[in-house]
Amino acid sequence: MISLILVGAVLITTVAVMALAGPVADAAAPEPLANSGLHGWLTAPGGPYLVDGSGRTVFLHGVNAVYKSAPYELSIDPGEPWTFSGSDAARIASLGFDVVRLGIIWQGLEPGNLGANNPAICTPGRPRDPHQFDPARVASYLDQVENVVDLLGRHHIYTLLDMHQDIYSSVFGGEGAPAWAVCTGGSSFVPPKGRWSNAYSQATLDDAVAHFWANDVEGDLQGELIRVWQAVAQRFSDNQWVVGYDLLNEPFSTSLLASDPAIADQVECFYTGRAHPGLSSPGGAPLSCPQDDPAVGLIPAIERIDPHHLVFFEPDIYGLRHQPNGIGPMDYPNLVFGFHAYCASRSPVTGNPTDVAACAHQVGATISRRTSERADQVTASQPGGPPPFMSEFGATINPDLLDKTTAVADAYQLGWTYWDWKYYNDPTGSSDEALVAPDGKLEPTADALARAYPQAVAGTPTSFSFDPTTERFSLSYTANPEATAPTVIFVPVRQHYPSGYCANAVGGRVLSSVDSDHLVVANTTDSGTVSVTVSPGHCEKSATLAISSTSITHPPDIVSHRELRSQSRVAQHPPTTTGAESPRSRSRSSNEHTP
Repeated sequence: MISLILVGAVLITTVAVMALAGPVADAAAPEPLANSGLHGWLTAPGGPYLVDGSGRTVFLHGVNAVYKSAPYELSIDPGEPWTFSGSDAARIASLGFDVVRLGIIWQGLEPGNLGANNPAICTPGRPRDPHQFDPARVASYLDQVENVVDLLGRHHIYTLLDMHQDIYSSVFGGEGAPAWAVCTGGSSFVPPKGRWSNAYSQATLDDAVAHFWANDVEGDLQGELIRVWQAVAQRFSDNQWVVGYDLLNEPFSTSLLASDPAIADQVECFYTGRAHPGLSSPGGAPLSCPQDDPAVGLIPAIERIDPHHLVFFEPDIYGLRHQPNGIGPMDYPNLVFGFHAYCASRSPVTGNPTDVAACAHQVGATISRRTSERADQVTASQPGGPPPFMSEFGATINPDLLDKTTAVADAYQLGWTYWDWKYYNDPTGSSDEALVAPDGKLEPTADALARAYPQAVAGTPTSFSFDPTTERFSLSYTANPEATAPTVIFVPVRQHYPSGYCANAVGGRVLSSVDSDHLVVANTTDSGTVSVTVSPGHCEKSATLAISSTSITHPPDIVSHRELRSQSRVAQHPPTTTGAESPRSRSRSSNEHTP
């Protein structure tokens, strides 16, 4: 005989040990467990992890979605090339993704009524209001963004709002700044032959970008982008399904290729403002910012309006792989260090690797370098430095590369968003970048990205990993007695466990139902180690529990960990069938997830 404590208003009498197929005690646990999944504000208190309101360590996996041509945003308008539908959201959720990095573009928010090199904007001098900001236009644009954010939220998916740009502006064949914010000194841009990224070598582009970083023209280029961001932050300040703001996608200047740190300092000055600049990296000396930079930079301007959301900052795109990122300590709360990890050994047309091993090595080197740089960004606001986040990688239909990349990300306990959900006729991308093929089917790469992983951990992770060959997942963590919600692990049942899975927890108890795609584990230890494993096929039959006499009412929504810690330290969670099939043996058509 043993004693058992159940959650809810339960009268416990005699409990007998019987040989059954699975632990009926698990079936009595609340299912679904309301409020156990991710929701609400996330914070970055300092150190490698994001934290939710329940005190759990959070990991985000997701995908990018950016429409780079007019109207420069995705919307729920049906039948348009820029449509983002409920079907998109449902398919994204089915892959276990809990975040979408959603593109917003300056040109869409503030198109203005002037062209490039207009004297009213580009005359050298003290920055002033260029009179291009239209509140009604901004509000209309953000209405569409908010519709998509709300749609994703209904599928329990966060949105990371990403101010996207590539090669600065559509004037240079990319997207980002409106034409009125392009000042080249009157020189004309001649599109280079070949891949779009060849435009980065053009002196005319360098001139335009230099004016932005120096903010040395009357049009107040930095000030206007800050003004636009403040409008975005004002709109979404109370929206808990917005996880944060990605300040500027891939800021750049080719001066870094000559090992000139000045542009990295200018990027940091744009983030902080000249009144309270950050510190240099390396060195830690206070920066000397351009005299015409706004006194209040982009980060404090946003945080004054919206102190709730995370703020993701990126380094100069030319700080690649083995090179330092160039951004030093910035003493603001809730910062996240976003970086991208691509390799050089890939096709300039398709984006697919020409040498998978070399590509995987380069991406791994980027991950290693960027995660190590957290120690260089320690501040009083974030004593452990800002957590890293890989906001772009992939852009390929090669599953092997993605298997290798995501395995490295797991080893470094790193969250990520894959580039890209759909191609959307991307003017600055690669033809094989999308997870959704032109025929609407998911590419085989979806299996590589639909991994078992911990979305929320009621403690501090020691390690976690998923092997797509054996389809075995393991997680180890030290329990946090202050966490008020259970651990939640996404299990890709449809993609990797078509015949079910066996879950084992040591130091915890499985609460979720058999073969649930969200495995929920409550700690049964205050501060000890909890280990969870998932493997394909059902658990072997074992002695389990039968309740001979109980009186049960509807259980509460939230499970108290302390009510569960006196229970068994080992729980098994069996599916009912045997014989797991490897996803590598299934065709792409069998892996479709049409809702």
